[in-house]
Amino acid sequence: MDELDTAILAELQRDGRQTNKELAEHLGIAASTCLERVRSLRSAGVIEGFHAEVNLDAVGRPVQALINVRLHPKIREAVEGFRDYVAALPETLAVFVVSGGDDFIIQVGVRDAGHLRDFVLDHVARHRNIADVRTSLVYDHIRKTSVEVLPPEGPSRPRTGRTNK
Repeated sequence: MDELDTAILAELQRDGRQTNKELAEHLGIAASTCLERVRSLRSAGVIEGFHAEVNLDAVGRPVQALINVRLHPKIREAVEGFRDYVAALPETLAVFVVSGGDDFIIQVGVRDAGHLRDFVLDHVARHRNIADVRTSLVYDHIRKTSVEVLPPEGPSRPRTGRTNK
């Protein structure tokens, strides 16, 4: 990835609906070059798709929660089975398989506290491999809508602070 690829990514994340011509004009490059670069970024898997950002309040799901889940037993079949099960539920916004004390963190969007309670009791806690469930209500959710491309790693820089002599 070079500076042009990085600029294309930044511009597409700012406005993914712009035409190739508009994108090329914003970047000061030929439309053919722009199209070739975007296709290359898609082929390389850097750009995975273009999506609409949905306002959860506007679609009747104003309450968000994070549900921490521990499974027993912690075997591949149990982890993959629960992951696939919970990911398919319409209330689920994201599923994180994590290390540490919990095995999963599930982000959900629901209508209200009653809907959240029913979701946890009827869909999560009753699953056969559940050892523990903890739910945290989300007060504020700030979601980044763009990802900055980090510069490639260069030579190691000396660490600041104490040095061994």
